[in-house]
Amino acid sequence: MSGLTSFHVIISLIGIVSGLVVAYGFVTARRFEQTTWVFLITTLATSVTGFFFPYHGFTPGIGVGIISVLIFIPTIAARYKYNLAGIWRQVFVIGSIVLLYFNCLVLIVQSFQKVPALNALAPTGGEPAVTISQVVLLIAAVIVGFLSVRRFRPALIGF
Repeated sequence: MSGLTSFHVIISLIGIVSGLVVAYGFVTARRFEQTTWVFLITTLATSVTGFFFPYHGFTPGIGVGIISVLIFIPTIAARYKYNLAGIWRQVFVIGSIVLLYFNCLVLIVQSFQKVPALNALAPTGGEPAVTISQVVLLIAAVIVGFLSVRRFRPALIGF
């Protein structure tokens, strides 16, 4: 594994773990400011470093990277420019959950491609195991997103 690949994988995993903590905070109406910062920075770094890999035409990974950067912009503005005021709370929560979803989606796809035991289950990536994993992730993201928007109220938790 090259240095770029190793760095990309490490920051991706840090982004996913910190994103799960941030999502937990949303659902439980708790703030994790430092973890939120780590999540946002590593998520942006994951998207940006993804563009440094050799280009062999447009791929779903490149599409996810572009969409992630576009979602990142209003998400970070909602948190650090608009301080979650008004509609910006929902923009931040939904943007954060979508960014986490994309990170986890790429993790699923890459895991089925690179982990031998998973690749044996789905060698082409189009098998039911991959689809089921992605559907379960989508359902989880929608549920967590719904609960997050309803429960995360910074004004009520001392912000």
